[in-house]
Amino acid sequence: MLKRLLKWGLGLLLLAVVLAVILCLSFNSILRVLIEHNIRKQTGLKAEIGQFHLGLREPVVEIKNLRLYNPPEFGQTPFLSIPDIYVEYDRPALAKNEIHITLLRFDLGELDIVKSAAGHTNLLSLGLELPTQKPAGKAAAPPALAEFKKQTGLGFQGIDRLSVSVGTFKYVDLRAPTNNAEQQIGLTNCVVTNVTSMADLVGLGVVVGLRSGDVFRPLIDPNHQGAGQSAQDLLKMLGH
Repeated sequence: MLKRLLKWGLGLLLLAVVLAVILCLSFNSILRVLIEHNIRKQTGLKAEIGQFHLGLREPVVEIKNLRLYNPPEFGQTPFLSIPDIYVEYDRPALAKNEIHITLLRFDLGELDIVKSAAGHTNLLSLGLELPTQKPAGKAAAPPALAEFKKQTGLGFQGIDRLSVSVGTFKYVDLRAPTNNAEQQIGLTNCVVTNVTSMADLVGLGVVVGLRSGDVFRPLIDPNHQGAGQSAQDLLKMLGH
């Protein structure tokens, strides 16, 4: 009887070890699927992630080949292609409900802004507003970081080192294909340090805006001819 109990106990122990190993091996795959599902739930956009890695021993998060696709109204075309997101964060700060990122590497491979046959844009479908003048007396929107803390309960201490790469911007007009445009941005490993607010990204926004030329001008001002205010328009989109 004792031998049988020991045999069963050993068998259960081995089963527990096998299950633990399987769970560890599939942990990142499970998280990848959950993140894809959550993105779809929050934005309505189909999401695909090539690889996801959450370090268990080291404070690292890495996402490879993240793609977001537009809904059917916008031709189910690509919206965002992000080959690489790499984050190193401060664990002690996170334990205090504060986000402190020591290194963030962000590679935006391609951004496609699409206007549907009905004249709507995928930006508006995501709740993002085009640059417009605010009516007099209208209250300003809450600061992004304050809204982030309200939604998540997490404070934001900042990013010590941000490295950004940007590949290609595209504008696709399903109603008037002659307006379609593409611009190579060609920004590689542009480093910004000590980022604590959106204001610290103004310089980066200007650089990207200048390199984008007039690729999104038909979206902002269909009657515009020639170059001019792309950088300013981009900053307006970012809330500056």
